[in-house]
Amino acid sequence: MLGSIVGTTKILGVMGFPVSHSLSPVMHNAAIAALGLDYVYVPFPIAVEDLPMAIAGLKAVRSLQGFNLTIPHKVEVIPLLDEILPIAKAVGAVNTVKRVGDRWVGTNTDVAGFLEPLKQLKCDWSQMPAIILGSGGAAKAVVAACLELGCPMIHVVGRDPKKLKKFHGTMTSQLHDYNLRVHPWASIPHLLEVAGIVVNATPIGMSNDPNTPISEAEIALLPSQAIAYDLIYTPRPTKFLQMAAARGLMAIDGLEMLINQGAIALEFWLDQPVPIEIMRRSLIKQLS
Repeated sequence: MLGSIVGTTKILGVMGFPVSHSLSPVMHNAAIAALGLDYVYVPFPIAVEDLPMAIAGLKAVRSLQGFNLTIPHKVEVIPLLDEILPIAKAVGAVNTVKRVGDRWVGTNTDVAGFLEPLKQLKCDWSQMPAIILGSGGAAKAVVAACLELGCPMIHVVGRDPKKLKKFHGTMTSQLHDYNLRVHPWASIPHLLEVAGIVVNATPIGMSNDPNTPISEAEIALLPSQAIAYDLIYTPRPTKFLQMAAARGLMAIDGLEMLINQGAIALEFWLDQPVPIEIMRRSLIKQLS
């Protein structure tokens, strides 16, 4: 339960559009309550065209200490901030912003959050090419994470040729890695045949969306040792992961990424350790 919200209460939040599906308020408010802090975490539904006005205007709200960013703001927010930390510069996407005096400072906690469940696995990542579905801000973090893992090739698939070309140019210049390839959506069947890990970094399959990023027939093309990873955590599991599990593949959803990136963000804002197990339990309870 949240404590009383009074004039001294400091605000944290998440900006997105839509943002009503986000479970970030659940886990952050659970952690805040456990720590006994005079904070509250709230959603901010901000349309794309309103983002510049929101970033500028909310700076005047002195009680606002920081915020997360989700679809579709992780890239578009960058030129609106006062400082970008090195990890966010390298990725080219910001998901966490902190007030430092009168300045907004952006970072990226998605990379570490994405990696956490994979670090528990005993895989020879040098033998596991990565297939990333989508070319938005979340995909940028996944590319950086796959580079850190040591995946030998990273294939990014998208529907918009101009966006793909821009994605490739940005990522290769920022990360100085040339084992990154971009492909049209029609290339998926060929790529899946050699995949070590396939990641859904699109919103396809979220909430009430009955679609899947790849079909059951395409999932059948994946090698038996492949890992299916969906950044989506509602519903849990997604249809994509249900089909992967039915094939006997390891299936990972976005819940652990959400929890771990959230804990890192909260520590960034509060400058103190946070109760990650309480955050995890609050989300599992909410989803059940």
